[in-house]
Amino acid sequence: MGTGGAAVFWEPGKQILWRYRENGGERFHIARPVTVVRDDEDLLAVWMAPGTQCVKPVLADGTPLHQEPLRTRYTKPRTVVRDHWFGTGVLKLARPGEPWSVWLFWEPGWQFKNWYVNLEQPLARWEGGVDSEDHFLDICVYPDRTWGWRDEDEFAQAQQDGLMDASAAERVREAGRSAVEMIHAWGPPFSDGWQHWRPDPSWAVPLLPEDWDRTPAHLST
Repeated sequence: MGTGGAAVFWEPGKQILWRYRENGGERFHIARPVTVVRDDEDLLAVWMAPGTQCVKPVLADGTPLHQEPLRTRYTKPRTVVRDHWFGTGVLKLARPGEPWSVWLFWEPGWQFKNWYVNLEQPLARWEGGVDSEDHFLDICVYPDRTWGWRDEDEFAQAQQDGLMDASAAERVREAGRSAVEMIHAWGPPFSDGWQHWRPDPSWAVPLLPEDWDRTPAHLST
């Protein structure tokens, strides 16, 4: 987001939306209110607190997506519902222009669990937050620096169902290979000690705005 060519960054504690468009469409089907931890020319870091009200996709009959067999998961009609993020919170890290974000998960009691590399379109910033589109394929990275691919079956099914063509799928694979190189080199953000970070206890859990799906007035990456 810029004015006159100068970047405008959010202050720590600012509440924004982190959203995803539906694959193969223009509507937003995931919206998560988050609190800005850090925002500058190198990194956007946000905190999604436990209990945050979010928007998530479900099948039109209300069936949770993970309960639908993979072969029909992406072809049956969908809608969205409001729900809450249960369990521990999530710290999300994204560098400008990078085709993935890195999420940190903890067990109860702040026992660090893992990093999660979410392959996606580079975040587009707007006045109320950031938008992206998920690319199905992900990578899980563990405290001992081992890693593994996640959701390869969903990535394959999405291509089969026409949500991603061959050229787009190859770009996602290339992004994944680049992320793996970063993991092998143990570069940022893995090397930055974010697993020891803790949220400001004075932060309130952000509220989901009624116009969570509003069209941005200005976009930038």
